[in-house]
Amino acid sequence: MHLIFDVLHLYYLPQYLPVYHQLIKQNAGHATFVFYHGIHDEIIQSIIEQEQLNYLWVDNEEQALAFYQSQAADWVFFANSFPYLDNIHKVSKSVQLGHGIGPKASYYQKSDTPTTVRFVEGSYRTKRFKTMYPNDTFIDVGFCKLDPIINNEPVAFALADHQLDPTKKTILYAPTFYPSSIECFPKDWPNAFKQYNIIIKPHYFSLSKEKYKAQKALLLHWQKFDNVYLADVHDYSLIPFLATADILISDASSALFEFAALNKPVIWCDFLKLRWSYRGIFSFRFKKRMDQDYGEYANIAVHAKTYKELATLVEEQLSSPKLLEKTRLSFAEKLAGRLDGKVSERIIQYLQNN
Repeated sequence: MHLIFDVLHLYYLPQYLPVYHQLIKQNAGHATFVFYHGIHDEIIQSIIEQEQLNYLWVDNEEQALAFYQSQAADWVFFANSFPYLDNIHKVSKSVQLGHGIGPKASYYQKSDTPTTVRFVEGSYRTKRFKTMYPNDTFIDVGFCKLDPIINNEPVAFALADHQLDPTKKTILYAPTFYPSSIECFPKDWPNAFKQYNIIIKPHYFSLSKEKYKAQKALLLHWQKFDNVYLADVHDYSLIPFLATADILISDASSALFEFAALNKPVIWCDFLKLRWSYRGIFSFRFKKRMDQDYGEYANIAVHAKTYKELATLVEEQLSSPKLLEKTRLSFAEKLAGRLDGKVSERIIQYLQNN
C-alpha cells in the first residue's frame, strides 16, 4: 500500500506521523511526504532527516497534483481542502485527516469539497458531518495525534536540557494566531510567574507570517526571561509539551481541547485582541468564525476574563487539578473520540480494507 501525505503546512505533520509510524510498524506499505517550499525549508529538511522520511518538494498545489497523478498511490492524505480532488480521484483515493479539534466553524467547512473518506474524532462529530453531508463518507476513528502520549511513548520535553527547572511546575501557554490573547499579555508577564517554568508554543503563523509580526516581537521578547522556553518553528509538534506541562493557558486553540482530553487543567483566556472588523456591530463575524458548540465547549476550562485573574487561577488549578475532572472527562469523547491509543491502527485497518 502506497500512501502520500500532503504537508502544505509543517503543523500537519504531528497528525500524520502516528499513522505513518503505524504503517511501518505493521509492514503495511510505504509512504511519501510532499512538502511545499517556503521560508523554513532548512528546518523542514532537518525534520525529514530526523524522521527518515521519503519526501518530495513542490512549489505549489499544481506541482503537487502532477506528482499525485504520476504516482497513482492508493491513498493521498490532506489536512485541509485541496482544489484538484476530481483529478486525484481518477488515479487515487483521498483522505482528510484534520490537524486540530478546536471550536472553529472551519472544522466542518473543510468538508465542502469531499475526499473519499474523512476520519473523524468521536461519534458526535461524525453524526454532525453525516447530517451536513449525507452523501459523503465519515469514519469515527478518534484523534491519532494523541496516540504517542496515551501509549506512553518517550515523547516528553526534557526541561533540564533547555535550562528549565524540573522541580518546578510547568505552564504551557499555547495561543492561536487569531483571535489571539498574545497582545493582551504584559511585556513582563513571565516575571509574575517566576515560580513556574513557562513553555510558550505559539501557532506556526505567529512566527512565520508578516501579518502577525507584532505577535512575533512579543514572543521574542518573552523568550529572554530565564524561566521561559519559546518553541520555535523546529518545535513543530505540540505533543512533547502536552506530555510535559502541568497546566495549559490558551484561547480558542485546538491545544486547549487536546490538553483537556488528557484530563489536565486548562485556563481559557476570554480576553482577545480582535480586529476592528470583528468588534461592535461586526461582532457577528467573530461568532460566525466559531462553531455552534463554542459556548458549550467552554465548560471544560476555567475562564480568565482578564489577564489580572491568571495568577490566582493558575495557583488554584495546580493545587486542585481535579476540580473540573468530571467535566473534562465527559467532554473528552465528544471532542477527541476514543482515547485508547489505537486510533492510528484503526486508520491503517480502514485503508487496507478499502
